[in-house]
Amino acid sequence: MWAEFVRRFHPVIATVVFRTARHCGELTPALHDDLIQETYLKLCSDECRLLRNFRSRHPGAIFGFLKVVTANVVIDHFKASHAAKRGGRDILASLEEEKEGSQVHVKESLGRSSSKIEHGILVEEIDRCLRRTISPAELSRCRRIFWLYYRCGLSARAIASLPHINLTTKGVESTIFRLSGLVRAAFEKAKCNNASIGNNPKLEQKRA
Repeated sequence: MWAEFVRRFHPVIATVVFRTARHCGELTPALHDDLIQETYLKLCSDECRLLRNFRSRHPGAIFGFLKVVTANVVIDHFKASHAAKRGGRDILASLEEEKEGSQVHVKESLGRSSSKIEHGILVEEIDRCLRRTISPAELSRCRRIFWLYYRCGLSARAIASLPHINLTTKGVESTIFRLSGLVRAAFEKAKCNNASIGNNPKLEQKRA
């Protein structure tokens, strides 16, 4: 089913990415591929909520829906990129706007926010680990496979059917197994290093 979805709608998604990104900023072949995969991630997130909630009003409505989703992904990417280059002024402005009118639900949302922050930190740590341990030539494809599997819940077969993956199902399974091992090993090493630092009497004296 997913392979048929990709076969049918990939040309639309790829075209919208190209046209939208061309108006937003510099577009490289690697970024074009990444934005396509980001669109698939968006469509698959939260158990494919966007696709499940879509209701077709007329023949061909799905194409318009996918164009809007894809364009939003591209625009959000460049907005975030521009905001980061400006030192995050846009983000700070948004936070100030929210602060003035939304204090009523702060206490209720603290638990959820804390959980999201912890999850986000863990995701960033894992992604840094992947970037450190995978060769540049393999990095882009390996990151896509890893996050499509662990964040979106796609099967190895579904991932293998995506454009630009260029692996069999067994190849994807092997990649997931290898990457999982690398991440586990890196986290175990970090844990051991932290334990060693905590038990180092010289460091304890410096802290004192």
